[in-house]
Amino acid sequence: MTAAAPATSAGDPLRVETLPTLPGLGGLYARGAASSGRIAAGRAMPGLPVIGQARSGDGDGEAPPLTLPDVVYRVTGVPTAELAHHLHDYQRLLHEPVTDVLPAGYLHVLAFPLATAVMVRGDFPLPLLGMVHLANDVEVRGPVRLGDVLEVRAWAENLRPHKRGVQVDLVAEVRSQADPTAAPVWRGTSTYLAKGFHLPWTDESDAAETEPADDGEDRAPAGTWTPPLPTARWALGPGTGRAYGAVSGDRNPIHLSALSAKAFGFPRAIAHGMYTAARALADVGNARGDAYRWTVEFASPVLLPGTVDVAVTPDPEPGSQGFAYVGWNGGRGRQHFRGTVTPL
Repeated sequence: MTAAAPATSAGDPLRVETLPTLPGLGGLYARGAASSGRIAAGRAMPGLPVIGQARSGDGDGEAPPLTLPDVVYRVTGVPTAELAHHLHDYQRLLHEPVTDVLPAGYLHVLAFPLATAVMVRGDFPLPLLGMVHLANDVEVRGPVRLGDVLEVRAWAENLRPHKRGVQVDLVAEVRSQADPTAAPVWRGTSTYLAKGFHLPWTDESDAAETEPADDGEDRAPAGTWTPPLPTARWALGPGTGRAYGAVSGDRNPIHLSALSAKAFGFPRAIAHGMYTAARALADVGNARGDAYRWTVEFASPVLLPGTVDVAVTPDPEPGSQGFAYVGWNGGRGRQHFRGTVTPL
């Protein structure tokens, strides 16, 4: 993962907007629901002022090209000294050692609301509701400990075609407030898919070849993939989504109960993708070291309650000193997620 300076598609630096504190996810989801409705109405009726998007310059009534906000959100002076109880709740839930080090997944939890704030801006062109979480790519350059004072930044970049819509990256960084000009100690890129949106491209190869699995029930026939021998088996109860929502603040209805998930087309509640990725990271253990790259790609959702077989193995890539992990439905042989952890 390269840590290029944030810039617009034209290469101009993004402007930095400093917020007083990290926002709360509850209010952001309410704004996201409203903005998603506005975007849906605008796509259905692009010619109507206020509700629809502005007409393009040639007067044909079509919506203008999709463009991302030209802003980096920044929050300085983020304290961690009083997070001990919350951190330990996270560590116990994710099976991380209870120490004063903030795991990479916990730093994602810390920065995620700021990235979400970018996605609910009025000039963010894609709806928060219905976005599909495809992947994450995280670099940890050293330990962040309780008591450290942090600076958090977030922005959107790299809007690009996908065969089922468009992809966008939400990037977040965590720096030490003691030296905010230094390289970030943690940097995470979350990739999302917005279905049904389109960008022009001249070659089909410009669009991502990978399509996410059906968001519904796990229907893949047995034998479609040959899994390795599992190194762990997770038995996830029906309250797993509520438990992770309590520590992460991410109380998306699809994770909380079968009833609320069915309203969004799922047969049962599904586990948070970052719960499964962070738990796999915990399964790698201390062998990852203090500095590492952590990646994950999501395939099919984990329905709750459910059982997930997991294998953590040496990374098969030539020369790699890291680890590969994969999680799957043992009965169906269908992958839920896969990724790598590579010491830096």
